[in-house]
Amino acid sequence: MSNMPNVPTQTPETMRAWIYDTASGGLEKTIRFVKDAALPFRQTLPKDVVLVKVRYSSLNPGDYKIPELGIMGRAVICPPASPGFDFSGIVAQTGDAIVGFGVGQRVYGRVDPNRYGTLGEYVCASFDGCVALPEGVSLEDASCIGTAAQTAYQCIVPNVEEGDKVFINGGSGGTGTFGIQIAKAVGCHITTSCSGKNAELCRTLGADEVIDYTKENVSEVLKAKGQVYQLVVDNVGTPFDLYKAADHFLLPNGKFVQIGGQVSLADLRATASRMLLPSFLGGGKRKWEYIITKPSHEHLERIGIWMKEGKVKAVIDEVFRYEEVPKAIEKLKLGRARGKIVVSCE
Repeated sequence: MSNMPNVPTQTPETMRAWIYDTASGGLEKTIRFVKDAALPFRQTLPKDVVLVKVRYSSLNPGDYKIPELGIMGRAVICPPASPGFDFSGIVAQTGDAIVGFGVGQRVYGRVDPNRYGTLGEYVCASFDGCVALPEGVSLEDASCIGTAAQTAYQCIVPNVEEGDKVFINGGSGGTGTFGIQIAKAVGCHITTSCSGKNAELCRTLGADEVIDYTKENVSEVLKAKGQVYQLVVDNVGTPFDLYKAADHFLLPNGKFVQIGGQVSLADLRATASRMLLPSFLGGGKRKWEYIITKPSHEHLERIGIWMKEGKVKAVIDEVFRYEEVPKAIEKLKLGRARGKIVVSCE
């Protein structure tokens, strides 16, 4: 990436944003549009960030789950706040310590949880969380990479070698669609689960075997295959017995990686059991890990290169206009999107 000059630019004193003060009753009902929100910095742009004018934001379950956690959510992001982690857009200004970016450059990436999320007109991104857009990749597609693709990368790439067998639980959602393609890009054999209506999508993305969870018992189908899998990536959190069943289909040195799960008592109990219950008390024997996405300039850049090369593509369920953010959140919460839900912020 070539260095570009730190050219000053005019930024407005306020910005458009979707903001919530509370998510009680559902974020889609309480989020509101304002034209005069504060910018994500005070008098001077911090020296170690890039100010990006957001063109597209893709949504993730965390965008509504954190606000709807109530007191616990406030400990992570204190309202009033704008949701959103993923962005693509145009560099508006760079901090004094930033090199490699210049005003007007097209970029994409992810911001960590903070009050100024990507459903605001401007965001401050760190170097680790921001990458130049490769030629031939659209801003719309690149907006999907930040969380879903980066999470899939961090679950899969460090844990497999070419020829390994991987099971991806939930292959048709945002992280699942990227996970299938990333596992294929590094030479893995992929089994995934999804509903029958999404089976063909998963196959076209690279899945070698598809289990229809609406017609088959996923755990039993996998157990019948024997200990052949090196990695399980659980994007769903159900069936609750999947981790225990993995004793029968994960290799002894295999790993069970969990990403997804609902914020319910049953789900939290199941996650705690997977994490804490020893095998002699009925817990699973295989290594278990809960993944929290870590910002990585290198990982974001690698996924962008794969996208440019055609090895990975963004699967987009629907693009909503900026004024339709409540509808986009409502659809996200249904949990039935094929791939990503994107908001055009233009």
